[in-house]
Amino acid sequence: MTEEIATYEVTDRQSFSEFLKIVLTDFEKNSQDWENNRLELFLEAMQRYSEDLDGFYKNVHPDLDADQPTWRAFSDIIKGAIIYE
Repeated sequence: MTEEIATYEVTDRQSFSEFLKIVLTDFEKNSQDWENNRLELFLEAMQRYSEDLDGFYKNVHPDLDADQPTWRAFSDIIKGAIIYE
């Protein structure tokens, strides 16, 4: 995952849309570097990462609640799915 994706802060619907553009551009240029670079792998990783999001938040962002749907949570799941094994 590129530094730009990793550090991009999603706060609302518009920034989520911009984030998705960045993700798509990165996939088009660097899909060989993605852990999950086929749709079925990516969707499976999104599903698994959504289950593990609470652990990520407890370790890295203890002030966030993984059970509260936010634009940030959606982007964190996508970020996780890029690299999740």
